[in-house]
Amino acid sequence: MKMWLFLAVAILSEVVATSALKASDGFTRLWPSLLTAGGYLLAFYMLSQTLRAIPVGVAYAIWSGVGIVLVSLIAWLLYGQKLDLAAVIGMGLIIAGVAVINLFSSSAAH
Repeated sequence: MKMWLFLAVAILSEVVATSALKASDGFTRLWPSLLTAGGYLLAFYMLSQTLRAIPVGVAYAIWSGVGIVLVSLIAWLLYGQKLDLAAVIGMGLIIAGVAVINLFSSSAAH
């Protein structure tokens, strides 16, 4: 169960880092730049811990899929990014794919 917590922390820290990357303005602003670097370091460390128990393909699919959706939602809320119908449908398909992996794939159980 601990591996799923590691994966959740990896996802959340990557989302924070990516959101701060936009705010860093090309690494010209100190605090968002430091948050970006720290977030990515934590994300990759936690992902490496996750990979001790979850297959890399499954972990990466979940990490990237959930991350894409969360970053898109944060960009919509904080930065005014527009999400058209195709984007919303695409994110719905990503969520469905993550759900299929977790609910029906025997690969996720390893």
